[in-house]
Amino acid sequence: MPHQLSVRTLNRTYLERQSLLRRSPLSALSAVERLVGLQAQESNSPYVSLWARLADFRHADLTALLHGRGVVRSKLHRNTQHLVTAEDFRRLRPLLEPVLMKARQGAFGRAIAGIDLSELASAGRELMSGEGLTRPQLAGRLAERFPGRDRQALVYATQSLVAHVHPPPSGTWDDRGATPLVLAEEWIGRPLETAPRVEDVITRYLAVYGPASVMDVQAWSGLTRLRTVLDGMRSGLRTYQNTSGRELFDLPDAPLADPDVPAPVRFLPAFDNLILSHADRTRVIGDEDRARVITGSEVRPTFLVDGFVRGTWSLHDGTLHVRPYLALNPEETAQTGEEAERLLAFLLPPPAARPVKGEVVIEG
Repeated sequence: MPHQLSVRTLNRTYLERQSLLRRSPLSALSAVERLVGLQAQESNSPYVSLWARLADFRHADLTALLHGRGVVRSKLHRNTQHLVTAEDFRRLRPLLEPVLMKARQGAFGRAIAGIDLSELASAGRELMSGEGLTRPQLAGRLAERFPGRDRQALVYATQSLVAHVHPPPSGTWDDRGATPLVLAEEWIGRPLETAPRVEDVITRYLAVYGPASVMDVQAWSGLTRLRTVLDGMRSGLRTYQNTSGRELFDLPDAPLADPDVPAPVRFLPAFDNLILSHADRTRVIGDEDRARVITGSEVRPTFLVDGFVRGTWSLHDGTLHVRPYLALNPEETAQTGEEAERLLAFLLPPPAARPVKGEVVIEG
């Protein structure tokens, strides 16, 4: 019978693999690669994700990677915006195409019924070539070629059909501008992989998110029917059980963390993949707290105390508001305040350039 893992063992192992027990010396590029991408629904979120995990990270590190085309932004996992390395995009985009196609069909299948999808894809490739277009510009150009059709449906369908990225300044720190679309192969300078292996991506997922169940892998990627794939990988993996008896897969040489190792306070941005990468998220957030953090498509910024989500935070007019769900003891309050001050220094410009002083308020 497989060894059963406690919630705390899963928690500490997860934090260790995510570089949240101790900040990693990795470069920003290596960290994006190791994490198999960062959630990028909001432009600032990947920056805060890396700040929380890396020992020496500056805003300019990630911005330079975006401008240098080593990292790209596009819809991928779960049909949501992610930052991934250019090399990973080349293999992930073909693998995750079923996720994008399913989302397109569910949202706008009726609106584009009857359109020759190969013709739509050809038009999209032509229009996104070169400097690319913003979404409104692409909608207008597509409407000229497919008159009488819903413009939003045309753009959404074209994005699912044609591999593209959003070049900077889109996705850079504090960007609030238009979102352009350019052909991925032109921007990256290399074609997409023709036959990427989903097994390779699952192996990389387990290295930083495992041990994990089949449902966990599917929740992270958006793909379905992965039971057969993982069964085929079984001889090269290690298996455990969680406290509910669900089978968990892991790499055979991946160590488990000591469940009693201290976990420092950590602040995470909106939509961080630490919260979203498992079907069973109890290893980091209690079921009773999920509704406080996740409302519809919104995933609020959170902070961890003793390894688990303890509350949310927000920044308004230079004040960092920290909102615990449960009262913090004096030691937890001190540690939370110290880490919040470090976060505030990262979020705001240098003191000499600030329009406001900046302060931390722990509420409750």
